[in-house]
Amino acid sequence: MQRTAEVERNTLETRIQVSLNLDGTGETAFKTGVPFLDHMMDQIARHGLIDLAVTAEGDLYIDAHHTVEDIGITLGQALAKAVGDKKGIRRYGHAYVPLDEALSRVVIDFSGRPGLVYAVDFTRARIGDFDVDLFQEFFQGLVNHAGITLHIDNLRGINAHHQAETVFKALGRALRMALEPDPRMSDQVPSTKGSL
Repeated sequence: MQRTAEVERNTLETRIQVSLNLDGTGETAFKTGVPFLDHMMDQIARHGLIDLAVTAEGDLYIDAHHTVEDIGITLGQALAKAVGDKKGIRRYGHAYVPLDEALSRVVIDFSGRPGLVYAVDFTRARIGDFDVDLFQEFFQGLVNHAGITLHIDNLRGINAHHQAETVFKALGRALRMALEPDPRMSDQVPSTKGSL
């Protein structure tokens, strides 16, 4: 079964296209107008072994808020579509990732229930020209539309770039674990309810 999806989202504020392959090799293509977010999504794809392409046109003349949030929403929709009924996946994933002085933990559950616990206290408000507050908007859009529970904790860090990078690398690793096929559950949904 191919675990792929293509999703397009068009609003008065943004036009977003996302395509992904959950069983890829980490190939990426980004054209969003938000370079630091592209760099972070590259971490998800490469560490999650997910092929990911994202293009976006947004009202960046205002700021990056709508574009970043809508990319999160569209990525969440694509993830939900590609995962399908969740038969045969491990469901849960977790990862700790260090980068020099920074360390983050991400835990994920393909529960069908959107939930975000976000504990990242960045040491500065901007990384280059990227407003770090927008990361929470990205993750909220992602979990709401993917139907996942996501816990993100930056456990330590001084360099804000390192803090962000450990979060996104850990997310890629946690996704890879959760989405990995479990041969003992190949025709079953990993839930006592029988569905997620």
